[in-house]
Amino acid sequence: MSTQASKHKVVMARAVAHRWLEARLRPEHRVKVFYGAQDIRGLPSLLRSFRDGKIRLGTVQPIADLGIHEEFDHFIIWSSDHDGLLKLASWLETRGCETTGIW
Repeated sequence: MSTQASKHKVVMARAVAHRWLEARLRPEHRVKVFYGAQDIRGLPSLLRSFRDGKIRLGTVQPIADLGIHEEFDHFIIWSSDHDGLLKLASWLETRGCETTGIW
């Protein structure tokens, strides 16, 4: 195989990958929730159950693509659903959680 033919295949693969990514790319919004004076260690597990539709959190509608990542002093939740994440952040803040807001 010549060098010219392999360059052509690389360019084609990049173009195909670019089209594939563009078709599946969505904006993602994040909220960082800090562990504070209140004991909220079970909250990430509660949010996973909320995402899976096992429980309800007031009037907040379930967010199907809700992601949760736990760290030492905080956890991060993210989703492509901006309005749903905004309502969930508001729900968390009314229960005494400190958040960074949506970023």
